[in-house]
Amino acid sequence: MPAGFQQLEGEAVTGTLALSVFTAVLGSLTFGYNIGVINAPQKIIEADYNATWVHRYGEPIPTGTLTSLWSLSVAIFSIGGMFSSFCVGFISEWLGRRKAMLANNFLAFVAGSLMGMSKLCRSFEMMIMGRFVIGAYCGLASGLTPMYVGEIAPTSLRGALGTLHQLAIVTGILIAQILGLESLLGSEDLWPVLLGLTVVPTVLQMGLLPFCPESPRFLYIIRCQEHQAKRGLRRLTGRQEVGNILAEMKEEKRRMDMERKVSIAELFRSSLYRQPIIISILLQLSQQLSGVNAIFYYSTSIFMKAGVQSPVYATIGAGVVNCAFTVVSLFLVERMGRRTLHMLGLGGMCICAIIMTTALALLDKVAWMSYISMLAIFGFVAFFEVGPGPIPWFFVAELFSQGPRPAAMAVAGCSNWTANFIIGMGFQYVADLCGPYVFLIFAALLLFFLIYTFFRVPETRGKTFDQIAANFNQHSLGGMLDMNMDMDVDKPCTELDYLGDDGMN
Repeated sequence: MPAGFQQLEGEAVTGTLALSVFTAVLGSLTFGYNIGVINAPQKIIEADYNATWVHRYGEPIPTGTLTSLWSLSVAIFSIGGMFSSFCVGFISEWLGRRKAMLANNFLAFVAGSLMGMSKLCRSFEMMIMGRFVIGAYCGLASGLTPMYVGEIAPTSLRGALGTLHQLAIVTGILIAQILGLESLLGSEDLWPVLLGLTVVPTVLQMGLLPFCPESPRFLYIIRCQEHQAKRGLRRLTGRQEVGNILAEMKEEKRRMDMERKVSIAELFRSSLYRQPIIISILLQLSQQLSGVNAIFYYSTSIFMKAGVQSPVYATIGAGVVNCAFTVVSLFLVERMGRRTLHMLGLGGMCICAIIMTTALALLDKVAWMSYISMLAIFGFVAFFEVGPGPIPWFFVAELFSQGPRPAAMAVAGCSNWTANFIIGMGFQYVADLCGPYVFLIFAALLLFFLIYTFFRVPETRGKTFDQIAANFNQHSLGGMLDMNMDMDVDKPCTELDYLGDDGMN
């Protein structure tokens, strides 16, 4: 836990809370590790694919086949995440948040074994299947971790603790970049070890999870286990008197009991949930369609043009910037608010994308533009981690009450993974068509997301889950009454008695 963090916003972080959050974000670390681990040893793994082909068929692998196999090895990770993210709601309700994370580690063990043994077994099929399974693991982790952390965190620390999910992801990417150096594990003989190391954080998580409490909100609101919820709250807060927190949960449960069970389809049909689910989806799209993956794709070639002797180390430097500004976001998110930071990040990225376009277009004419490109890369990454990087992951958990939250996390997660897959598969074709001007497309998208955030996204800093949900309910019910829609009179009147005066900011 960063120094001084325990006193943030006057809320103490107990040992149990710190342990629980650390244990949960180990899944995020594995997620980030598997995003970054495949890039550095690409040529070596492709050479192994060719050796396997020669061993089987006695001739080198056709270039087109090799390209297809490698593209499949990379893209199938996102496909696994797309499928599993839809299961987040069901699994988290069936097993509970903690047991779901524990069971998810089984997928990491299977994936690590498949990828680690693929070279020995001369099977690129094992490698591809391993990437699919680890993608499925990451799809579940990307939903379960923010959900669990958001539910156990105190209201005043929820944003800061939620940011740790993204910090763990970028830390995992950085670790993979460093270990992927040819002088370490990115060599012809050791790359299977590099891929198999994905099991290490999962082993640690499995060892620590039994010492972490289940989410008290889940225990009380979903399972109706008040005694166990109280015990979990006492462990997490370090206080014997937890009546005020339990009262908030009781009010949330009372509201949830008034609602029907929320399915994914009902999130879009119901006027109560339509606006927050659209906000959730667009926040996820603002992360993946920001162009940050494209920036990392171009970074090595730009560093080479700038005359950097070892561009791979400059790329690692960008990863360090990634981590550093995620920490900055951690300290700012409870002071400046989610909405403000997200707009700051989007605006900064938009400006950097325009600078990047200009620099790349003039690169052949003005030599020093390569250094402007480098600065634009670092600036783009820094602004990404201030807003669009960490905030969408935990913002979804804040917008929904306990009832619709699992379904909303599933939809948001699937949206994120789908956009990730589209960028991964389609960016190269668009880049070949547009050249350096491809970043103008991202600049336009960033401007759109900035405008949308300004007009439609509420501020959730310092508000309870119930207050946030009530804001949407108030606007929805007000609009329904204005339009004189047919509705059950008794239920809205009961809900309106409990709605606060806080409006959407």
